[in-house]
Order: sequence, then C-alpha cells, then structure tokens
Amino acid sequence: MAKKHAGKAWLGVCLASLLTACSQGNGFSDLDKFMADTRAKPRGHVEPLPEFKAYEAFSYTAADRRAPFEPPVDVQLTMVDEKPITDVEPDLDRPREVLENFDLKSLSMVGTLEGAGGSLFALVRDGASGIHRVRVGNYMGQNYGRIVGVSETRIELIEIVPNGRGGWVERPRSLSLDEGSGAAG
Repeated sequence: MAKKHAGKAWLGVCLASLLTACSQGNGFSDLDKFMADTRAKPRGHVEPLPEFKAYEAFSYTAADRRAPFEPPVDVQLTMVDEKPITDVEPDLDRPREVLENFDLKSLSMVGTLEGAGGSLFALVRDGASGIHRVRVGNYMGQNYGRIVGVSETRIELIEIVPNGRGGWVERPRSLSLDEGSGAAG
C-alpha cells in the first residue's frame, strides 16, 4: 500500500515540475509586443449620428379635384330636355285597394285557395295581421303593383316605379309562400 502512495506522490511531483518548467519561459513575448503596439496606435474616431428632422404629416386636400396632368373634360348635360323613354305610367284615377297601403316587404303570402271554376286565389297577410284574398288583376304594395300571376307557391306582380328622369318604368317582383307561417292553402 505504501508503494501505491509513493507512486502517486512521484507522479504528482513530476507533473508539478513539468508545469513549472513550461510556465517560466518567455513564450509570450511576441504576444506582449503586439498588444503594446496596438495600444500605442492612435484610436479611431466615431462620428455622432446625424440629426434627423421630425416627420411632418401632410394632408392632401385636392383629392376631389381634376388631376393636373390630365386634360379638362367638357361636361354636357344629357338629361336636359330628354323625353321619357317609355309611356308607362300608373293609373291614378282608379280606386286604391286595401293592400296598396302596405309596403311590399311587410306583406307575406301564407297560402292559396282554389275557387269555383278552378281559379286560384292567394292568401296574403298584411302588416297589421289581417289576411286578404287576392287574384290576378288585383293591386298590392305602395308602387302600384299589379298581380300578373298566382301559383301554389308564388305571386308574380309588376310594379310601376319612377325612373328618376320624370318617367316611369315597370319592375317585376314576386312574393313567395311563407313556409313558416303555419297557414295551409
């Protein structure tokens, strides 16, 4: 056992002397010279950052004007002295029917009835929860809507509405069966 300790001690002494021998030389003299030369050189100068002007918001107010690089456009009034294109107009002399007091959006078809002779009537609920029987030729809605067709599921009508130029134009509309109403036809 003493031999093992003596071997370890001998190995430790050898390593210590080896390390001491390596550290005593002037092996770093070139590195020390390089560092001294680098420190002796003049140091560089870093210029400060330039000052920037603050951003100023610009509000472009000429967006609704003509572009300056486009030629001006001559505006001609084309609607002046223009006659109505069609001769369609509502019959203002006929007596108004009850369903013409309601907007077409507030009316709903809730069913149909078959009359004597096979004629088909539609049942229409108005905005005041009343139910009315209508057929081809009756009027409904506030735009002079005349019923032109009645089927099991739909009422076809033609409305007469202003065209914006002093005349009138026909507009087809339809009213479909309201399935959720619970009324049967």
